[in-house]
Amino acid sequence: MILVRNKLSQWILGAHFRAMCIWPVLFVRPSDQLADHPATLNHEKIHARQQLEMLWLFFFLWYGLEFLVRYLQLHDRLEAYRALSHEKEAHANDENPGYLKQRKVWAWIRYI
Repeated sequence: MILVRNKLSQWILGAHFRAMCIWPVLFVRPSDQLADHPATLNHEKIHARQQLEMLWLFFFLWYGLEFLVRYLQLHDRLEAYRALSHEKEAHANDENPGYLKQRKVWAWIRYI
């Protein structure tokens, strides 16, 4: 992964996020040290794997469509984000450093 930690990453992340993976780039807030947040790095690596298995474009199509559906259901952007299947998988397993070694392909489907 290519690590980007500059004003561009600050702009992309906005006020609410520490890091974001758009494979092969990992955008990180300039003030953050990922070494202090291993779960965040693992979370983003899970997203990178999801993006690769869905051939990148399909990941973002699904992500956007699912976000729209969740937003229409919940009427709250943050709650809609938290309800996304890709986010649920990443949050459920970001504390497990060995997760990617045991993870099955398309594992995020269990979180729909």
